[in-house]
Amino acid sequence: MASEAKLFGHPIHQMLIVFPLGLLAMAVIFDVIRLVVGTPLGLPSYYMIGAGVISGLVAAVFGFIDWLGIPSRTRAKSVGLWHAVGNVVVLLLFAASWWLRTGDPAAPPVFAFILALIGAGLATVTGWLGGELVDRLGIGVDAGAHANAPSSLSGRPASG
Repeated sequence: MASEAKLFGHPIHQMLIVFPLGLLAMAVIFDVIRLVVGTPLGLPSYYMIGAGVISGLVAAVFGFIDWLGIPSRTRAKSVGLWHAVGNVVVLLLFAASWWLRTGDPAAPPVFAFILALIGAGLATVTGWLGGELVDRLGIGVDAGAHANAPSSLSGRPASG
């Protein structure tokens, strides 16, 4: 089932999710390094979380558009709903972590780190659900896609 929202022939949601995933994951990694080694990485982590939450909200808009196009009463619709709800919780956890850091972004409280860590753990589950949607259920995949399909920029269908 092809995506409803595309840019240059590719699903916009799938293009955008790399930003929040990368930013939020690196924020947690920087927090771990800061806690273990004591390096001053609290401030970059703070900014990465802010950017990750904002880019996650943008990606969510296009994911919602794609979810609306999934046929009702299918496994894909259900998996997509769990994927979406889980990612909303991920963004809420990171937003709360970001808010807790506003007093002193360079030295955030431990609870802010714990919320980010829980968010990162949940993001691995929701990421797997997203993979299930694409790889197993074919959501966001052009009909007739194959190893020798023409470029999406050609304007020709994948099955041609």
